[in-house]
Amino acid sequence: MAKENTRHIDIRLKHGAFAAFFRPFKVGGKKYAGLDFSEITALRQLLSNEKARILWTLQNKKPSSIYELAKILHRDFKSVRDDVELLKQFGFIRFIRESKGKRQRLKPIINFEKIHITVSL
Repeated sequence: MAKENTRHIDIRLKHGAFAAFFRPFKVGGKKYAGLDFSEITALRQLLSNEKARILWTLQNKKPSSIYELAKILHRDFKSVRDDVELLKQFGFIRFIRESKGKRQRLKPIINFEKIHITVSL
C-alpha cells in the first residue's frame, strides 16, 4: 500500500437505536459515496469475524486469487467470493489483474490500513 487509507464509520444514537454512517472516500481517483446503515446489523455483517479472517489472510498470507483464499480459509469458494465482493463494494479490498500463462486471475489485496469508528450519543 502506497499511502495510508482510513475508512471512517460514524455510529449515532437515533430514535433509541444505533445507526451507522460510512463516510464517503476516494480510492485511486474513484469516489465512493457515503452509505447510511439504518440498522447496526448491516454494519455487523460488513465487520463480521469471517470478513476479518479474510482481511487478515489477505494481509498475512497474500493469496494470489479468490480460489487460493478460499482454500486457505477452508471455506466454500462461492461464500468467499460473495464476502470478497462485499468488501470490494465498500472499498476495503481491490483486485490486481495478473496473468499466468494464458490465464488471467484477479488477486485480492487490502485497500486500506485503518478503520476509524466513532460512536456519538
